[in-house]
Amino acid sequence: MSSYFTDLAKQYIDGEWRPGTGSWDIINFNPYDGEKLASITIAAVDEVDQAYQAAARAQKEWAATNSYARRVVFEKALRLVEEREKEITEVIIAELGGTHLKAGFELHLAKEFLRESIHLALRPEGRIIPSPIDGKENRLYRVPVGVVGVISPFNFPFLLSLKSVAPALALGNGVVLKPHQNTPITGGTLIAKIFEDAGLPKGLLNVVVTDIAEIGDAFIEHPVPKVISFTGSDKVGRHVATVCAAQFKRSVLELGGNSAIVVLDDADLDYAVDAAVFSRYVHQGQVCMAANRVLVDRSIADEFTEKFVAKVSSLKVGDPSDPQTVIGPVINTAQANAVSGVVEQAIAEGATALLHGSTTDNLVEPSVLTDVPADSALLRQEVFGPVAFLIPFDGEQDALRIVNDTPYGLSGAVHTGDIERGVAFAKQVDTGMFHVNDGTVHDEPLVPFGGEKNSGIGRLNGETTLEAFTTQKWISVQHGRSQFPF
Repeated sequence: MSSYFTDLAKQYIDGEWRPGTGSWDIINFNPYDGEKLASITIAAVDEVDQAYQAAARAQKEWAATNSYARRVVFEKALRLVEEREKEITEVIIAELGGTHLKAGFELHLAKEFLRESIHLALRPEGRIIPSPIDGKENRLYRVPVGVVGVISPFNFPFLLSLKSVAPALALGNGVVLKPHQNTPITGGTLIAKIFEDAGLPKGLLNVVVTDIAEIGDAFIEHPVPKVISFTGSDKVGRHVATVCAAQFKRSVLELGGNSAIVVLDDADLDYAVDAAVFSRYVHQGQVCMAANRVLVDRSIADEFTEKFVAKVSSLKVGDPSDPQTVIGPVINTAQANAVSGVVEQAIAEGATALLHGSTTDNLVEPSVLTDVPADSALLRQEVFGPVAFLIPFDGEQDALRIVNDTPYGLSGAVHTGDIERGVAFAKQVDTGMFHVNDGTVHDEPLVPFGGEKNSGIGRLNGETTLEAFTTQKWISVQHGRSQFPF
């Protein structure tokens, strides 16, 4: 593991590993024990430009490469991830405080998305479209956009970088990746190393580890990228969208959420408890799809609450390298303080703490709160930590009102003994994704992933990835002579 944090603590530009020339270093710490993992001199504006220019140069030949030849790179990349799974797991645990459970979940999905990228290389198809003009042949080609800029988050950095990087490359584009400052290895240079070893031509994939304090909006304003794929907060996403719109660029925004899991009066309570606990506390609650709010029909609320609190109390908190640990550290001290602040604010507003977890450094124990005032802003914001709000409701219409009373619309779930009742409920929720008798945290390679309202613009996965990273070009051929009016 140590070699990754030594060898990959660099910029990767035009096929070369080199230090940045920015004015300070990003220090990479283990969020659990504070160990210094790496020091990376950040990339300056000039290096962002070099990365984009390299991608643009390499992309032309790559796009002209036979798609069957392109897919070989992704087959090799998948094999490398499988061979290096133990080492990648160690990096996920060390750099972002992910547990063994979380690392396994992330790697499983990452491999699924790599498998899909192998097929995606062969997916673009052209069309012949009829014309009202005699002798006219309309050809519609699907072509790469050119270069894609990818900005990835800290919570699932390996998966969420690959989700954009691999499909964009498979479809014939060049890519410049900017990982989050807290996860520059897992979300950035580790991916560059895998594709380098898989034989990806130099210059096609570039990784710049940097900060907006150094480069401002240079990454998204640069004239080369035609699409910016951003995963992160809605506040930053709004800015990215604004800049992209001014530059006539396409933006794909996967933003925050405030999901709810709803337990109707005919639900299997034990199963619903299991689903709710996983949906709220997986990876310390640092998941955009996490169930911030747990809504329970008042007729079963007491029994559900007792079982829910008991299960949450049993979750092992501590060292993420211990395979028994379920809840490890949050990503940094600022996040730990923010989560603790949410709990204290809720209690100050009149909430009851059924479980009041303590905070030690970056370890935040789980909390369960009820009686949060209905008008509290906390119920309408994303809480990126192990805090659950239990909310009773009176019938389905009351549940729907509460579920939709948020500016976000990413995911959610409903539990019921009647599948069609659940589907009817799901159709009335303003989200991009909703699940019946399951958890709120799901992602699959073929199913469109994305949200409504403040949870983003656009979709990824399957056909929607094809739409995101390619464009259409109409070429007409006139057989014979056209007739012109003058």
